[in-house]
Amino acid sequence: MHNFLLIERNFVKRQSILWWAVIFVLSLLPTIYAQVPGVVSVIGEVKAIDGTANQMVVRADSGVLFNVTLSDKTQYLRVAPGETSLAKATKITLADVGAGDRVLARGRGSAEQKTVPALQVVVMSKADLAKKQEQERAEWRRRGVSGIVASLNPSTQEITVSSRTMAGAPQSVIIPVTEKVMMRRYPPDTIPKYSEARPSKFEEVKVGDQLRALGDKTADGTHLTAEEVVFGTFKIAGGTVTAIDAAANQIKINDLQTKKPLTIILKPETVLRRFPEGGMFGGGGMGPGGPGAANGAGQGQGQAQQRPQGAGAGGAQGAGPGRGGMNMADMLERLPVISINDLKVGDMIIMSSLQGADPSQLTAISLVTGIEPLLTIMAARQQTGGQTGRPQGVDLNGSFGGMFGGVGVP
Repeated sequence: MHNFLLIERNFVKRQSILWWAVIFVLSLLPTIYAQVPGVVSVIGEVKAIDGTANQMVVRADSGVLFNVTLSDKTQYLRVAPGETSLAKATKITLADVGAGDRVLARGRGSAEQKTVPALQVVVMSKADLAKKQEQERAEWRRRGVSGIVASLNPSTQEITVSSRTMAGAPQSVIIPVTEKVMMRRYPPDTIPKYSEARPSKFEEVKVGDQLRALGDKTADGTHLTAEEVVFGTFKIAGGTVTAIDAAANQIKINDLQTKKPLTIILKPETVLRRFPEGGMFGGGGMGPGGPGAANGAGQGQGQAQQRPQGAGAGGAQGAGPGRGGMNMADMLERLPVISINDLKVGDMIIMSSLQGADPSQLTAISLVTGIEPLLTIMAARQQTGGQTGRPQGVDLNGSFGGMFGGVGVP
């Protein structure tokens, strides 16, 4: 969406006809569209095309479906992902547009009636977007760090991020924030998507936030010169399942720490996984060839699909700021994927969510069931003098923050 908005803003620089200049002025911000009769523009994903009827259904980024009507006067242009102007756009035809493509359609119509008689359709193809996203993910795996915000230094504008390896040892990296760093934040009550993270600043970061940064590390790995930082205020919750409503995609638990009832909402993008019986440290080892190792693409609600853009650290990209040892994100990403029908009353689960307005209700980004063996191990590490720990005593955010279903990448 960001690229299309920049294209909108740069569009007028290449137009000599006053009418197009007016279109540009009126379409700078989506909120203006509804205030100006006759001018409408929509950015979103193509859901269906009927070439015979000269119509296209576009789902806007807001989720609203628009009917885009086409004519012989409609101009079709293709731009590569990442372009912020039409300088390198190529002319195409309706036959070159397909379902799943990203489009900017604009013309004179009615936002209330959700119709756009398009004079121009700017297209970013699904294949080009997928290719660019994979390139960006590879870059974040190679040059990214992730973890939980351990401390903030307002005087030096520095963020210290910490993560844990499987050995339980915390590893930290210091990230200075300068005016050159792109800061973005995930909004609350959502399944986080990298493309929907909003512009932010250092002052909005809080201790306990999950954060991922892209940049260059120092030789000793203790500092990172960041180009981009994306973060969010996530909550890690856990407890025993008391009820399951598969039709409504909801489960209820008794919260492990507050002891209060908690409703967990499962979206199509939510990834459910199961911790193996016997744990990953016994006979059910989960090394590179273990169960789920080949299943890098998650399965939300039992439907085969890619892991949502913000749900989980994802293999090597969750390697954390330091070096040495598989961290929690790597381990959890290898677990086998299940559906809500595989959950049982009495299961112990942990899950991640972006905090919202209602503390008694959370939308799950990622959820793992059968987790009691791991919680027992984590609790034991928090004890002193060789005492046996109890799952109820685990600091979930401290143990799993930044590692379990948190900040994603493109």
